Amino acid sequence: MNYKRYFPPSYLEERLKNFNSSVKRTVLGRSVNGLPVYQLQIGNGVQNILMWSQMHGNETTTTIALLDFISWLLKTEQSKYLKFFSFFIIPQLNPDGSKLYTRQNFNGVDLNRDAIDLSQPESIILRNAYEKILPQYAINLHGQRTIYGSGAEGPPATISFLSPSADSKKSITTSRTKAMIAISSIRNELEKQLPGGISRYDDQFNPNCVGDYFTKCGTPTILFEAGHYINDYFRIKVRFFILEAYKILFKNLMLESNIGSVKSYFSIPQNTKNYVDLIVSNTTIKDDKHLYKNQQLAIQYIEKLKNQEIIFLPSLVTYGKNLKLKGHNFLDYTDIKKDNYIIFKKDAVVNTEPFNKLFSLNSFI
Repeated sequence: MNYKRYFPPSYLEERLKNFNSSVKRTVLGRSVNGLPVYQLQIGNGVQNILMWSQMHGNETTTTIALLDFISWLLKTEQSKYLKFFSFFIIPQLNPDGSKLYTRQNFNGVDLNRDAIDLSQPESIILRNAYEKILPQYAINLHGQRTIYGSGAEGPPATISFLSPSADSKKSITTSRTKAMIAISSIRNELEKQLPGGISRYDDQFNPNCVGDYFTKCGTPTILFEAGHYINDYFRIKVRFFILEAYKILFKNLMLESNIGSVKSYFSIPQNTKNYVDLIVSNTTIKDDKHLYKNQQLAIQYIEKLKNQEIIFLPSLVTYGKNLKLKGHNFLDYTDIKKDNYIIFKKDAVVNTEPFNKLFSLNSFI
C-alpha cells in the first residue's frame, strides 16, 4: 500500500494484521470519538522502551516507519534485540486526528500541550502507560513541515532530534545527557547517508509538553521530527531515513556504544525556519491597489485531506525584491504579461488561472 502521507486508523488495522502472535496487541483505552488506542508489546528484555507516534494525527511518517521497524524486528537475525529490549509501542495515540488528518484530537486539543492538565482521554492513556511501564527510554515520534532547514545555511531538515529540557534553565540533567548521547550517536552514523540533513530542535522548556514532563521525571526522552527531503513530499525517502535512525538508536543502546557526547549533540545545527516550498521570480504583485513589478513571490503548500488523499494547495506567504528565504523549488516567470498580476493576500490559496496550475506541486515532483 502506498500511503502518500495519509495513515488513518483503518490503514493501521490492515498493517497490524501482518504481525504474528509474538506482537501482543492491547487496547489501552478509547479516543474521544470511541476509537481504540492500541499498544503493541514485543520482546522480553529488561530494558523497557516506550514509543508513541501520531499524537498529532497529521504526522504520519514516523508511524509508518515504526511499523516497518516492527517488521524488521520480527526477522530471525534481529532476535538479539527482542532479548535485550521490551518494546511498548503506541503506534497511533490520536486515532481521531489521524482519521481527520488534523494535528489536534477530536476536541481540538493539542495532546502535546496536555501533559499537566490531562484533560483528554488520549493524554491519560499515555500517562498511564508511562507510569506502568517505567521505561528506560521514551521515544516521542513526530513530523514537521517543509519550512525548516538544518541551520541557517544547510539543506532541508530531513530529521530533527531533541533531548527535551527538564526545567526552564535547560539544565543538563542525567536523563538529558543520556538522550543527548543517543541522539548524537544516531547523527554520527546517519550523517554518512544524509549529509547535512540532520538538525536539532529547539529545547525551550514547556511543562505542558509530554517530552519535557517525562524528562523532568527522570526518563531519557528522544524526540524525532520527520522532515523534508528534496522533492520527497510524500516522504518515501524520509520514511527510509527514519527507519535507519531507529535501527542505529537501538543498536547503540544495546551495545552501550559511546560514540556520542553532549558536545557532539550541541554541534548539530539548530532547526531553522528559513525555507518555503517555491520561490517564483519576475512576478507582478498587486497589493493595496499598487502594482509591484519584478518581485520574488514565496509559495507554501497547505496539506488538505480530500477523497482519502492528501492534496497540496499553493498559498501566498510573502513577496519582495530579494527574499531572505530558501526555496525547495524555483520558477522564473519571465513571460508574465503586463496585466497578468497576482493579487496578494497573505496565506490565501492561489486559485486563479494560470497561477494555480503553474504553482501546482505536480509541476515539480
